[in-house]
Amino acid sequence: MNPVHSLLRKRGQQDSSRVGMIELFFDLVFVFAVTQLSHTLLAHLTASGAVQTSMLLLAVWWVWIYTSWVTNWLDPERVPVRLCLFALMLVGLLVSVSIPEAFGERGLLFACAYVSMHVGRTLFVLWAVRGESLRMRRNFQRIFVWLAMSGTLWIVGGCVEGASRQAWWACALLLELIGPWVLYWVPLLGSPSTADWDIDGSHMAERCGLFVIIALGESLLVTGATFAETAWNTSSITAFLVAVLGTIAMWWLYFDTGAERAHHRIKTSSDPGRQGRLAYTYLHTLIVGGVIVCAVADELAQTITPPATNAGIAAILAGPAMYIAGNGLFKWVTNDRRTPPLSHMVGIVLLAILTPFALRQVFSALMLATATTAILILVAAWETVAIHRPAVARSFDTAA
Repeated sequence: MNPVHSLLRKRGQQDSSRVGMIELFFDLVFVFAVTQLSHTLLAHLTASGAVQTSMLLLAVWWVWIYTSWVTNWLDPERVPVRLCLFALMLVGLLVSVSIPEAFGERGLLFACAYVSMHVGRTLFVLWAVRGESLRMRRNFQRIFVWLAMSGTLWIVGGCVEGASRQAWWACALLLELIGPWVLYWVPLLGSPSTADWDIDGSHMAERCGLFVIIALGESLLVTGATFAETAWNTSSITAFLVAVLGTIAMWWLYFDTGAERAHHRIKTSSDPGRQGRLAYTYLHTLIVGGVIVCAVADELAQTITPPATNAGIAAILAGPAMYIAGNGLFKWVTNDRRTPPLSHMVGIVLLAILTPFALRQVFSALMLATATTAILILVAAWETVAIHRPAVARSFDTAA
């Protein structure tokens, strides 16, 4: 393809890796999607509801991260790429609208919209790179085969009901999760390698950081909206402050040093595709999921005064646990560490110690949320001291 007419990003130029306004505009659809996910989990706070919401979260994250990989290669300032993103936004709204009833009457709508985003986007990319290198074309040909197979399972699942739908969609998600790990291997289409994924590390790191901001922003929206509708008293004001402090601690855990160090690591990596696959595509699912569950926990703490149910306890404990674990693993694989940060491992242990007391309903939802927020603050403060004052903290966190 003539370089003048190529739809690929121009690498190595000033601001060539910056996130464009059209990409931020596209992300607005996923603000709605994240809100729908947290509300869906809150409305179905059971083991079955948690499993189903987790599946929907994986689907939402997968369609967003795939699009982010695509705009890492394609230039979103070109008109055809913009039109593609606008079309994806429209269909993405249908995905978001159908989330609350995805396992009910809107299952087929969810499946068709979701598959249309994956397959339609990949067909567009195949057209966009038709004149580019064979390696790039082969890459998207393999991806198309895998997404067509998983898409078939999604559509079949949308046509059935109950446990059958959940089983079909679980198989579809499993196929999509395995795909990047095996590099979308397809017979007769060559031997794949992560070197084929020559992504711009700066762009990928910034895109994923922005999604974390989206999720944290949704958490603050839930907190503010709930507080505005609640009678103001000592308990509600305390719950509000605890929720805000917890969100600040989560921001600190990700953005204080971890995001920047990981950004530098992938930017200077000789194989950024490998870093992008593990650290950003897979591990960020746990981080984003943790934020969403924490948003649900914050609303529970603001609205429930008696001891929480077992499902409520699980949400209040699981959110911080997912977020701390996700950040710990993310920092582990993007830094020269032999183990995850000690501060994060201690945070997980403290949450585990808290669990049996919570299950005995010793604490109210607010007391439990206060304890988990204190743990988040402790982990953030510990890591900050360990990194910024290594001489003082060496005895506390040599792993940092």
